[in-house]
Amino acid sequence: MESKIIIDVAIMLFAGILMGRLAKFVKMPNVTGYLIAGLLLGPSFLNIISANMVDGFIVISDIALGFIAFSIGSQFDLNYFKKVGIAPIVIATAEALCAVILVTLVLILFGFDMKLSIMLGAIAAATAPAQTIMVIKQYQAKGTLTSMLMSVVAIDDAIALIAFGFAATIVNVMSSNVQTSIALSVLTPFYEVIISFILGAVAGILMKLIFRWFKKPSNQICIVIASILMTYWLANTVHGSPLLACMALGGVLVNIYRDRIDTVLKTTDTFTPPIFMIFFVISGAGFEVSALPAIGLIGILYVVVRVIGKVAGAWFGGKITKQEDKICKYLGPTLMPQAGVALGLVVVAAKLVPAYADQIQVVILCSTFIYSVIGPIAAKIALVKAGEIVIPPKASALEKN
Repeated sequence: MESKIIIDVAIMLFAGILMGRLAKFVKMPNVTGYLIAGLLLGPSFLNIISANMVDGFIVISDIALGFIAFSIGSQFDLNYFKKVGIAPIVIATAEALCAVILVTLVLILFGFDMKLSIMLGAIAAATAPAQTIMVIKQYQAKGTLTSMLMSVVAIDDAIALIAFGFAATIVNVMSSNVQTSIALSVLTPFYEVIISFILGAVAGILMKLIFRWFKKPSNQICIVIASILMTYWLANTVHGSPLLACMALGGVLVNIYRDRIDTVLKTTDTFTPPIFMIFFVISGAGFEVSALPAIGLIGILYVVVRVIGKVAGAWFGGKITKQEDKICKYLGPTLMPQAGVALGLVVVAAKLVPAYADQIQVVILCSTFIYSVIGPIAAKIALVKAGEIVIPPKASALEKN
């Protein structure tokens, strides 16, 4: 069994590298290649990565998401927020709520059950940062749009949890057999957000104190890894949000450890690529192509209307906060991917409306894969048009990764 895992990891890395290079050859982001590699290796095609194996590698997914969240949090420099004010919060709120309202209303107008529509609408708020962050790292995107994007995707998760909490309250009230108190439904998402931020903040402060005793970069990187994993585990244990906790950890550390944070981040960037690659390959392998035809009209509406909501909301939020035109125009398309938080909310939604559990799961799983493939491409195009990714005119398609 152990030797099987070892060779499977090797196959995933080789397949990821190969498909990443092929994706680059056709001018697509590497992450799209990793997802396709996983799809080909998974149960839908070659079955080298079985469904049981996908479940067994959940720890890799958790580690990868922890580091991605930490990386996003490290962009929360207070000096930046002093400069831009509350704009990221306003924009994140606008794009999330616009997606919620549009998806809910359109599904109701097309005759779908109101409780089902409300649940899918609430899930539509969530945005997964992983694919977009990989595009930013691969192409070394820099600029005002990139900075705003990093801030918005971090805030988005908190808003998505709160929006879902209110949606759950509405569905509970509409249900004839209410088993959960309204107060509990309203307070639960606030608890998740607050406890997660507290955990992350405390972990960041403790890291700063421990760093005083360990000055070598090799020791400090071990402390960073242990702290991220411990924070992720603790947040899970107390029913908080591991992603928000790790974001808070990165956010606190970047503001209280300014003199060494760049060194710490550069060091993490040297060993996380294989973890991220395996994470995306596993994500691709977890999708079953056979489920795609079952997405139906409701799935098509969800996929299309959610994107419209994100784009319109980001544009509106940008306009009312008087942002540059490129932020108003191109931020929305970068917010397309949806994964971690949305998939977690599916479990809760299935319990709230058990009659529609299968339908919700199919819609979100299929849309997640669709967004995962086209989302990074849309993000790259948006960042190029905004002038924050520079593509050398004579660069070879087989340039080094």
